[in-house]
Amino acid sequence: MNEPIRAFRDPAERAGMEAALARVRSIAGRRYPLVIDGQRIDGSQTIASINPARPADVIGDVVAATLDDASHALDAATRAFGVWSKTSFAERSDLLVRAAAAIRRRKDEFNALMVLEVGKTWIEAEADTAEAIDFLEYYARQALALADPPPLIPSPLPESNVLRYLPLGVGAIIPPWNFALAIMAGMTCAAIVTGNTVVLKPSPDAAVVAAHFVDLLHELGLPTGVVNFVPGDGPTVGEAIVTDPRTRFISFTGSKAVGLRINELAARTGPGQRWIKRVVAEMGGKDAIVVADDADIPAAVAGVIGSAFGFGGQKCSACSRVIVDARIYDRFVDLLRAGAQTLVVGDPARPDVDLGPVINEKAAQKIGSYIEIGEREGRLVAGGKRLAESGYFFEPTIFADVLPSGRIAREEIFGPVLAVIRADDFEHALALANDTEFGLTGSVYTSDPARIRLARETFFVGNLYINRKCTGAYVGVHPFGGFNMSGTDSKAGGYDYLLLFVQPQSIAERTVTSTAV
Repeated sequence: MNEPIRAFRDPAERAGMEAALARVRSIAGRRYPLVIDGQRIDGSQTIASINPARPADVIGDVVAATLDDASHALDAATRAFGVWSKTSFAERSDLLVRAAAAIRRRKDEFNALMVLEVGKTWIEAEADTAEAIDFLEYYARQALALADPPPLIPSPLPESNVLRYLPLGVGAIIPPWNFALAIMAGMTCAAIVTGNTVVLKPSPDAAVVAAHFVDLLHELGLPTGVVNFVPGDGPTVGEAIVTDPRTRFISFTGSKAVGLRINELAARTGPGQRWIKRVVAEMGGKDAIVVADDADIPAAVAGVIGSAFGFGGQKCSACSRVIVDARIYDRFVDLLRAGAQTLVVGDPARPDVDLGPVINEKAAQKIGSYIEIGEREGRLVAGGKRLAESGYFFEPTIFADVLPSGRIAREEIFGPVLAVIRADDFEHALALANDTEFGLTGSVYTSDPARIRLARETFFVGNLYINRKCTGAYVGVHPFGGFNMSGTDSKAGGYDYLLLFVQPQSIAERTVTSTAV
């Protein structure tokens, strides 16, 4: 069973969350050192992690790694690999189960960290923490399955045959800020439960959450050097880790541009490198929801609003295009506008807020520029303004009558901006949905079984949803990953995901008859 997600209707749950927010605020500004080979290492430069709802509030000062620090972390991970790789699957699995239990006990604390560091609403933070617990428990179980693979076909020869799974080596873990706990913890623990050691370079916008998670692992007895915490600049520290010949694999979640850069760098073979580096990449999306003329329109409106504006559209799975049959288009747009206008925008530390800030000023400027483009390419029907508050707030913004060729219909915005596109019919809508370089998530609202079959056969995305929103994948229920420029379709939270972090070895042993006297 997946971890339950609380709605905070219970007064005791609300009080617990308020108390956790107060505790996290009480340690705001704390300094977080690097962790290399189990040692806390200070430095001369720090990265200020700020509250995007109140940018004057520094949540933590995280020490920024140097190139020497990155090299020392790779040294530590290389040394630790010799022992950790030979640790049993059962022992490594047990660590993840205990980590999941520890996060469950400290759920409010991690929720509060994400509310204050990355601007998640209470319910979005709760879902993130629950997903982290699910990842750890799911990968723990899947690791035990790898330890005991199915038997091979019996050989016609006088020999025994087995297949076993070996870890790859030292990995670079480069997670995003938007699922500050779930994706970061899932990527890290998928690598270590299979016997690898890692250098974790978190996003600067979510490094405090990552620091707390790394501390939790070491509190539970994780051997030194297995996870090395090395925050730093992507173009310098990140690229140094990716290109180093000691790095065996790179696990990345983030933008298309950075993912392609990592793939390019990893393809180059450095001096002394003995392997082809493996890249596991989950990148962007330009996800579409198709609404047929026979759809349950109120359900479709609710699904689009939840998918487009949950966490301010800052999910790779977010709906940024809704493609609507012309016969219901005007009615749908009217209901969509009305629904968006009910959303409460504000500081997500308040429990009544539906839409918090975007992550930082750079993101705010990008989103603002796309709103300007949208005003030229479509008809503004809702929102369109950056709110005059201290943080990075935008109204939920909807542009109707957008042409499929428009930039806001084709480029990833990663913010609360939705393009509404008119389709001639259902088949035309599916063709428009597929007219993108991405292929991550998609959704179809229709009551017609024939149309559902057509969508299943032709809608080319890694995660297709029928009559529900296109966000909110559950671990083990909806293995997650996309096609084309959305990444390597690595299916996080799926039963084959751990295979990306191991290499199979086949061993055949011929029976020898002793001739000794």
